[in-house]
Amino acid sequence: MAANYYIQRNNKNIEVIERLLDEELPTFCYDYFLAIDSQTSTLTRLNYAHDLKIFFNFLFEKKFRRSKTVKEFTLEDMECVTSNDVEYFLSYLSHYSYNGKEHSCNERAKARKLSSVRALFKYLFNKGYISVDNTAKVSTPKLHEKPIIRLDTDEVYSILDAAESGSGLTSHQMAYHEKSRVRDTAILMLFLGTGIRISELVGLNNDDLNFNDNSFIVTRKGGNRAILYFDDDVAQALKRYLEYKDDNSTKIVDSNALFLSNNRNRIGVRAVENLVKKYAKIVSPLKKISPHKLRSTYGTQLYKATGDIYIVADVLGHKDVNTTRKHYAAISDDARRGVVGKVKLKRDDEE
Repeated sequence: MAANYYIQRNNKNIEVIERLLDEELPTFCYDYFLAIDSQTSTLTRLNYAHDLKIFFNFLFEKKFRRSKTVKEFTLEDMECVTSNDVEYFLSYLSHYSYNGKEHSCNERAKARKLSSVRALFKYLFNKGYISVDNTAKVSTPKLHEKPIIRLDTDEVYSILDAAESGSGLTSHQMAYHEKSRVRDTAILMLFLGTGIRISELVGLNNDDLNFNDNSFIVTRKGGNRAILYFDDDVAQALKRYLEYKDDNSTKIVDSNALFLSNNRNRIGVRAVENLVKKYAKIVSPLKKISPHKLRSTYGTQLYKATGDIYIVADVLGHKDVNTTRKHYAAISDDARRGVVGKVKLKRDDEE
């Protein structure tokens, strides 16, 4: 069942969180993660843990000058963290080392990490573990509007053609294309024809599909299950892929998984990201197209076709319709052209 995939993913996340708590985060973090356990997903908590690890590593290097290990940090040390320290942390995030690699955060990544740090300090303050929370005095980095990147109609046709024919691939890529083209085409069709998230796609199982009414079941954020629908073109691509899987004599490692890797086990998020990037680079080299951008492409086209922001929000699984409106209901260039002549400057008899 699809639930098994998400259970396994959650268990893996929990294992990593527990390792970070045991080995790399201060002892007082245990109570905090226990307190937010019932209010957050395992993925959210894992992101918090990584953000806090980066913050504590900053304190270890820059504030306490390696005088004590992160595991030795105390609540008294947290009371010593000033608003200037936190502002220095935001600057530090512009270029820092983490897990032996160099990293650089943009304004949104900085804002997320600041949010993670604030949440911990707010918890400690509200519980009375510290007497002051200086993180509340630090302003969130100003977030500039990002351009909404998506494929236009011709690019949608082109990316599907590239996956089907291999046109534009390098000779090295073509060596693997015959084995993956049916799968890759089905994946792109499902993204562009339903707008599902990448996590929802990799979690799909064979028995989640129902070709009687062209529907399928996805597990949304938070674990809720929803039924979505696809058109005949997507159905045809999925059927071709299922037939291809059945005809392949190589043993399938994960018999439940819908989409398989070259090793015949469930395909992973990174592999899907790479295949989308591979074909998108051919048809739109100046756009950084990811699976999420394919989702944006579908959402935009659906809104243009229906004009109903609420149905778009429902299909995409947005809890807040304002999220949908922000990304998919922006005034398009076509709409701007369409208003030309709507405002009259002369009487009809003067024209």
